[in-house]
Amino acid sequence: MVEAKLNSPVRQVRQEPQALVVTLAGDVDLHRTPELQQELVRVVERRPRRIVLDLTAVQYMDSSGVASLVKLLSSTRRQNIELKLCGMAPRVKSIFEITRLDTVFDICPALKDALA
Repeated sequence: MVEAKLNSPVRQVRQEPQALVVTLAGDVDLHRTPELQQELVRVVERRPRRIVLDLTAVQYMDSSGVASLVKLLSSTRRQNIELKLCGMAPRVKSIFEITRLDTVFDICPALKDALA
């Protein structure tokens, strides 16, 4: 298990039998996305079969946060890594619905669903 840096929205990275689970917390905005992107690159470099981003503790995400996740999706697809998002608050989920990214990402209601 890896604990993340203070300014990063990544709170924890842990290996589960089914996936590498990345827990995000706080606001995912322009001020925090550079650190987020660096940490997500390190996660992808581990080459897991599946990555699950647990967004349960994220209450706000701006366009730079969404762009970071789109970039992650592109990277995981190139490397044949399955990516799932879970635990989206209604405010965050609405961003994905408005932009129709909910049809592009595999979004699960809860972590247990993403690991199933």
